[in-house]
Amino acid sequence: MSAEHLWYIPNQARPGHRGDDAVENHNSLDTLTAHAEALERHGWGGALLGTSWGRPDTFTVATALAARTTTFKPLIAIRPGYWRPANFASAAATLDHLTGGRVLVNIVSGQDNLAAYGDSEGDQAHRYGRTKEFIQVVRKLWTEENVNYKGEHFQVADATLGVKPVADGERRHPRLYFGGASEAAERVAAAEADVQLFWGEPLDGVRERIERLKDLSGKLGREHAPLEFGLRITTLVRDTSEEAWADAEAKVAQMAEGRGGFTIDPDHRAQRRNAVGQQRLLDLAAKGEVLDDNLYTTPGKFGGGGAGTTWLVGSAEEVAKSLRKYEALGVTHFVLSDTPYLREIERQGDQLLPLLRG
Repeated sequence: MSAEHLWYIPNQARPGHRGDDAVENHNSLDTLTAHAEALERHGWGGALLGTSWGRPDTFTVATALAARTTTFKPLIAIRPGYWRPANFASAAATLDHLTGGRVLVNIVSGQDNLAAYGDSEGDQAHRYGRTKEFIQVVRKLWTEENVNYKGEHFQVADATLGVKPVADGERRHPRLYFGGASEAAERVAAAEADVQLFWGEPLDGVRERIERLKDLSGKLGREHAPLEFGLRITTLVRDTSEEAWADAEAKVAQMAEGRGGFTIDPDHRAQRRNAVGQQRLLDLAAKGEVLDDNLYTTPGKFGGGGAGTTWLVGSAEEVAKSLRKYEALGVTHFVLSDTPYLREIERQGDQLLPLLRG
């Protein structure tokens, strides 16, 4: 299959996320629509819309942007603790129907501010057990009639959606992306997800995880199409390698001083460090500042959490070469970003995407 290239739209309550331009009305519909429209103009398939308590509601933002665009695909991050599976299945099927099949879904199971929205499922084993059931119920409701399901966490009886997602060829419903590096997370991905998303690990680490997940899929008796793989990473692209590394080091200097929107709430930082996948990224810095050809690990020392922990740095040709190496391992879904987001949509859409597709 051809590779999919998505971006990231910062649906944030505060301006200046990860060094983004702090502009007035940064999260207004007009501003966010400008991002989505730029993605369409510059060749991107769509964008990830992240979720956490305190952000503008992700599903609402995705719906608004989908209504203002024609090809933009929102990758909507959602948490089973926010939603009941039948409610979500209905909402997503409706949006998929209204947009002609443009919905993508990212299931998130990592801890958030659980008490703030009334969730009590903090134990890892229970969280991932609930996630597995959530995915199973949602998929059944999207593809079957008169669904009956009785699990530890969720139950439905004689449930049928009045509106189903768009079915087109091999596509039967919105693609389900999933992340997580713990054993519990990988068991859910191997059995139930459509796409396992990795953060920016070195090639050897991604190769190892792909092999393990494929093997685990067989052992668990996976019943769906083969698991696909994706990469969520920051790509810092400039006209020359020298310019890219100078800008990368300048950004890290800002991070070290706590400037430019790079600071992270202490509670959120603690949650990230407790996550297996995040800790894997943080541990990379001990192996060197630059791994493989141009994977920059230093941002993780100063608060660049999640996809901002490691960066691919270089000219468009150098970053494209690195991304193609991940593709050679079996990665076919890419969620890229850098700040300022709007400017980089244009730069990387014009300079990087043609190289990846050529």
